[in-house]
Amino acid sequence: MSRPGPTALVYSTEGGRMCPVCRHALTACVCAAQARAAPAGDGRVRVSRETQRRGGKTVTVVRGLPLAADALTALGKRLRTACGTGGTAKDGVLELQGDHVERVLAALVAEGFAAKRSGG
Repeated sequence: MSRPGPTALVYSTEGGRMCPVCRHALTACVCAAQARAAPAGDGRVRVSRETQRRGGKTVTVVRGLPLAADALTALGKRLRTACGTGGTAKDGVLELQGDHVERVLAALVAEGFAAKRSGG
């Protein structure tokens, strides 16, 4: 979504307060619905192990999950508990500290996702 420009409409005598991003009335704003929409992918969940840009630490990364932000956070919590490690969910990607690729793959398949290992 783009930021409102310096001439963004914020109030209209017809509709009242206006969303500066989508320019609809706040009661009919579509920005929140678009933000909650699940990201479209190819239907494949990819699990990989990365060490780049992380100070040499190994991180298990899960990409391609077709979930909303709150469901992604809940799945991340279940995976962190299953692996006994820390991690985060940000920008539609789950990151788990450590090398837990096999355990995460097994947990995702058990939950019904078509997951596969990617990378080396």
